[in-house]
Amino acid sequence: MAETIDEITIAYEEDGEVLIEELEKIVLSRGAWTTILFRFREKDRKTGQFGPPKAGLRRYQKYNGAFRKKDAINISDKMAPALVEQLRAWFEL
Repeated sequence: MAETIDEITIAYEEDGEVLIEELEKIVLSRGAWTTILFRFREKDRKTGQFGPPKAGLRRYQKYNGAFRKKDAINISDKMAPALVEQLRAWFEL
């Protein structure tokens, strides 16, 4: 468990093999409830190759001195354009 926001990662290894590679992270909000947007890639266990980058929005709650994941949303490369278009329309960006 991460004790600080900087220690939070989406990277994941199993038996020394990287299965989720964190490419970037942006902390969107800090505090007892923290929101982080990650850019990451997942390894296909059959081919051993990493897939295309995805975005993952995660919410963490600090409880007993450690951050615990509470919610997660993954955004694929196919979903991202629709999401960006809608956010631009809503916020007139």
